Amino acid sequence: MHTLLDWIVAILTILYAVLLMAYRYWFGRLHYFKKDSNLIKEIPIQPTYFSVVIPARNEAANIKNCVDSILAQNYPTDFFEIIVIDDFSEDDTALIVKNLQEQDAHVHLLSLADYFKPDEISSFKKKAIEKAVMQAKGNWIVTTDADCIAPANWLLLFHQYIEKHQPVFVAAPVMFIKETGVLNQFQLLDFLALQGITAAAVGAGKHSMSNGANLAFEKSAFIAVGGYQGVDHIASGDDMFLMHKMKMTLSNRIGYLFHPDAIVLTKAMQDWKSFLMQRIRWSSKARFYDDRSIFWVLLLVYLFNLSFLAMLFMGHFGSLLIALAFKTFFEVFFLDPVAKFYHLHSQLRYFVLYQPLHIAYTILAGFFGQVKTYTWKGRRVK
Repeated sequence: MHTLLDWIVAILTILYAVLLMAYRYWFGRLHYFKKDSNLIKEIPIQPTYFSVVIPARNEAANIKNCVDSILAQNYPTDFFEIIVIDDFSEDDTALIVKNLQEQDAHVHLLSLADYFKPDEISSFKKKAIEKAVMQAKGNWIVTTDADCIAPANWLLLFHQYIEKHQPVFVAAPVMFIKETGVLNQFQLLDFLALQGITAAAVGAGKHSMSNGANLAFEKSAFIAVGGYQGVDHIASGDDMFLMHKMKMTLSNRIGYLFHPDAIVLTKAMQDWKSFLMQRIRWSSKARFYDDRSIFWVLLLVYLFNLSFLAMLFMGHFGSLLIALAFKTFFEVFFLDPVAKFYHLHSQLRYFVLYQPLHIAYTILAGFFGQVKTYTWKGRRVK
């Protein structure tokens, strides 16, 4: 049994190492998008009209800062609008946005309750985005989350990228706000890997990966692929499922805006329970992926992490330590340039300390994401 386990672990380790080397190679091929520095100070001759869509549920503590960061953009104010769609909030989110709307004509408040009853839908965020898109004046939609802060040149960079590359869908970088504490530090490192893989895979045209906190798509393309039709029964995945539909039906006109000035900052989870619920929510959509390359990658990652649990229970400590050393080495090898891009290179010194925690949460989130309902923002989700 030990010999068989050794062979299984060896094979999984080799496959995992090859995968990370591929991601490192693809990430290394990325080049900063060459923005036109003149347009930072000058109004573009033909600006893209953006509708920034923000689904919001119980975000009274964050929504004003998010909207204010968008209103402060280095972009012509007549060429963007902000649509916040309230998702049955139980706090003052809607009231705060209403006040912002009265102060600035670029801000618009919609309410999901005007279109649906809570028991009529299962994917609230997708329905919120769909309704906002249908009301949007812009020919391009940019989505972000209500707890995010957008950088000053965010829309300008999207405009320049769209003008240069003519895509229908653009993914862009996201990172957690750095705070003190073990939980925040662990999330930074974990999310760093996810964002690095996203940039590498999308840049290489390999996976349909993105984050709804920072992406843009052409409104006409959204309508052409039927929006979220066919995946609107799945609670999460508004970003990746839409991206995959556009990739498959619109000549793969998918881009990645690789520039540090495009990084949207978002809040990390403030407690371990919320962190685990977030990761369970993310993993719950895995079985629905039509992009099989992502499925096989996730399966490999899950089995590799599960093998550590098997080695621990079977007392195969020598193999466990060797596999852990290989895992740490190749993950740091991949993360080195990613951490430099996000100015988080100093955080890598703590990486090895969080390996047991990373393995444990990967196993738990992967398992419960497929078999268990979860609670997200006060709502029970299947």
